Formats: sequence, C-alpha cells, structure tokens
Amino acid sequence: MEPISWTGFWIIFGICALTILACRVLPLFLLKGRELPPRVTEALGFIPSAAFAALVANDLLTPGMFDAGIWPAAAPLVAALAVVIVARLSKSLLWSAVVGVAVYAALIYLF
Repeated sequence: MEPISWTGFWIIFGICALTILACRVLPLFLLKGRELPPRVTEALGFIPSAAFAALVANDLLTPGMFDAGIWPAAAPLVAALAVVIVARLSKSLLWSAVVGVAVYAALIYLF
C-alpha cells in the first residue's frame, strides 16, 4: 500500500473541512432568527442525554463482560444503579458522581 501524497491529503482535508462547516455552521445561518416548532425544540433537548447515555452504556455493557464471572460484570451495573437513584432523589451532579465513585470503589474493594 502506497502512502498518500500531500496533494491527496489536502484534498481529503478540504473535503472534510467543508463537510464539517456545512453540517455545523450552515444550519446556524439558515435557522437564525426563526422560531422552531415546540416538538422540534423538545426533541433537540434530548440530544445531550441520549449522547451521554450512549457513552455510559458503551462502558457498562460490553461483549464478554461476564467472562470473568458475574461479580466483576455486576459491580459497575450496581454502581450505575446507585447513581441513578441518587440523581433522581438529589438532582445533583456532584452527589451522583461522589456516590458512583464511592459505591464502585467499595464494591471492588470489598468483593
């Protein structure tokens, strides 16, 4: 396989830059000053939560997670459950993080 030439690199770089600009900047200019329908605004509000849930689920649920046994796979899930409970009750990011780390550390240390 031949290495890419500088010309090819700059062509690919330029196409990527134009694509990023078109996807991120163009909607800002097109929607500037316009009121979005309430359902669209509500749907856009779920994007950060959905992205965070996808990242967390990727770390909690992995293929072969039970290969080392039930407890090494269950400890992060139990800690995540504790975080969900604390988050629902306190609505505090700080307490959720503290409880999650503490529960996970206690589960790993004790068992």
